[in-house]
Amino acid sequence: MGFFGSVLGILGFAIGIPIGLVVGFFVFVYSQPSHEEYPPARPLVETSITLLLDLLPDIPLWMKNPDYERVDWFNRFLSYMWPYLDKAICEIIKSSAQPIFADYIGTFCVKFYETNEKELLFEPSVKWAGNPNIVLVIKLMSLRIKVQLVDLQIFAIMRVALKPLLPTFPCFGAVVVSLMEKPHVDFGLKVLGGDIMSIPGLYRYVQETIKRQVSSMYHWPQVLEIPILDASTASVKKPVGLLHVNIIRARNLLKKDLLGTSDPYVKLSLTGEKLPAKKTTIKKRNLNPEWNEHFKLIVKDPTSQVLQLEVFDWDKVGGHDRLGMQMIPLKKINPGEKKVFNLDLIKNSNIVMDVPEKKQRGRLELDLRYVPFRDESLKYRNDVQDEKSSEDDDEFLSNAGLLSVAIQSAKDVEGKKKYTNPYALVLFRGEKKRTKMLRKTRDPRWNEEFQFTLEEPPLKESIRVEVMSKGTGFHFRSKEELGHVDINLDDVVANGRINQKYHLINSRNGVIHVEIRWTTG
Repeated sequence: MGFFGSVLGILGFAIGIPIGLVVGFFVFVYSQPSHEEYPPARPLVETSITLLLDLLPDIPLWMKNPDYERVDWFNRFLSYMWPYLDKAICEIIKSSAQPIFADYIGTFCVKFYETNEKELLFEPSVKWAGNPNIVLVIKLMSLRIKVQLVDLQIFAIMRVALKPLLPTFPCFGAVVVSLMEKPHVDFGLKVLGGDIMSIPGLYRYVQETIKRQVSSMYHWPQVLEIPILDASTASVKKPVGLLHVNIIRARNLLKKDLLGTSDPYVKLSLTGEKLPAKKTTIKKRNLNPEWNEHFKLIVKDPTSQVLQLEVFDWDKVGGHDRLGMQMIPLKKINPGEKKVFNLDLIKNSNIVMDVPEKKQRGRLELDLRYVPFRDESLKYRNDVQDEKSSEDDDEFLSNAGLLSVAIQSAKDVEGKKKYTNPYALVLFRGEKKRTKMLRKTRDPRWNEEFQFTLEEPPLKESIRVEVMSKGTGFHFRSKEELGHVDINLDDVVANGRINQKYHLINSRNGVIHVEIRWTTG
């Protein structure tokens, strides 16, 4: 009977009937010999239901129902409970943190803004006062003069943006900082025991110089961008279109020269870009200059970028005086629409003006057209094709475009030395772009992209990519070419994109991975 009970238990388990395992187990147990008398052997069908029911509560749940071995139940539990757990957890954190921050409320002033972008935007008011021990040494010929900085005070209102928001810790790609008004910086300078800031007129001059220099670099819409995550991780924004800017003319500009005239030119740039600003030609001795000069700027975010226009008076010696400036948010321009602006020039971009300016600085006339690249412009054209003539379409889809060159990686690049410090150079139409240098590797991964704005498609042209190695330490001046490749751009224009690996010329086994795109409006 013991053998019969074992077989019955195994059979019950094999056919997936838990009760068979249970019954077999107990038949096996009760059929084993003991020091006492053997229990009477009876067929299972004769076992009373009452006896089986008495035995079932002692059986583990995982034997009765195999589903208890899985964790699906926990996932389903969380999915049903999470809306309520979310509120409960937030209330616990809020009630625990509120007493901690209660002491700081009112001490720091912060404005927080909600936007439609994937970013956190706030404006803290920063106040700091202290007495740092900073000593500067100024050398004049053989004379050394010690200058001590004392009683430093700083007051500034900043705009801080954490963007873009990402699922990778710390959950944002960069910190973008700009000043909302000129900062206040107060300090004393002690030389030979005396405070030179007490010299009449010097204090005000130093104050204004610091404010002017700092504002020119970081006053909104100028920004200081501090990258936090690597560009490949942070999903850097790609160009989405071109902004066509036509600087037409200016009227009634300020007189800056001794002869009662000025030598004006216009400087234009887009916020959020590190590319050099564009400049018009200089119109000598003219307060009503005519330019009619056309520029193309790369647009990455038409919802947040701002076109900054500055009119300067050119001087042969010293700095150029700014006659006035203006700003145009790109969100004011509909895609494909040509819009004319006639703007009154202002002194600066101060949002909070201490005294309203009464001086007339003249007017600047220009027209703008934002042309999205083909994938977006085609969507726009489908919506408005009934309203635009074929001639307008031809003008809308101009030949101008953007050539994007992405240097992805290289493999088996070898030099004269065991280890190389490779970087890549992109040469096109006299321009030279360079990737970062990677140390001690033969298989570099750069993942860097460069853009060239072109008036016409680059037909019958080629672009050269060189892989170089630069020495470090005592050999920092030594450079070595590890190979190069010339890529014909006809296929790029025809297909819109190529993504290939090329064998490097003058390299035994070196291969470089390059992606090139040609996008037009």
